[in-house]
Amino acid sequence: MLGKDVRKAARPGTADAAEVARFDALAEEWWRPDGAFKVVHAFNRVRVAHLVERLPVLLRRPLADLRVIDVGCGAGLVSEPLSRTGAAVIGIDAAERNVLVAERHARSTGAAVEYRHALPEELADRSGAFDVVLSLEVVEHVGDLPAFLDALARLVAPGGVLVIGTLNRTFRSFVKAIVGAEYVLRWLPTGTHDWRKFVTPQELDVGLRRHGFTVLERCGVAFNPMTRRWAISGDDSATYLQFHQRS
Repeated sequence: MLGKDVRKAARPGTADAAEVARFDALAEEWWRPDGAFKVVHAFNRVRVAHLVERLPVLLRRPLADLRVIDVGCGAGLVSEPLSRTGAAVIGIDAAERNVLVAERHARSTGAAVEYRHALPEELADRSGAFDVVLSLEVVEHVGDLPAFLDALARLVAPGGVLVIGTLNRTFRSFVKAIVGAEYVLRWLPTGTHDWRKFVTPQELDVGLRRHGFTVLERCGVAFNPMTRRWAISGDDSATYLQFHQRS
């Protein structure tokens, strides 16, 4: 167990205080089907399905045998469905209200997820404790990316997998994720992203290679305007998932 001190304020550490405040203020929106993050629900269904399919293959173990931590879990939109596979799931987040909303929702659904208001660097006692470390749509919001990657790397067990989902720093991502999603389609609140903080797959590779990680695979997650559906894609120029394995 990680403990019950979810009300304890997380230290600034790798977090960006302005970003934490932004998501803290939006915490009640996470589980509203027509709320500020409604597009995230459809996006997440595709992403979670891909994780459920690929993680047992990459680790050669059933999900029910895996220890998973969702770093930057928000209100649990990924943590909850993963917990239903039988995996032991822990979710941590820098925004306290996100954690409170996640706990409340888990109680209402009976989801077996343990939540904690914390930053990854605060879990020194859990070094190498997790078969799967997830950090989805988080690295583009942190205050210190190298330190954040270091903290994530320490949590991964030998042979374990670190999955990072984020936005590529390309012209296409600027058009789609900021101009399109925030200003034209209004899928996300204006100001959700800063294109300058987007991270390329190569930058993640360089940042994690020194910790003994290699890239296993990468895929895009793209929206098809014809079908109006999200799908796993070979196009990683906007949004992507990258799987890294620790030696």
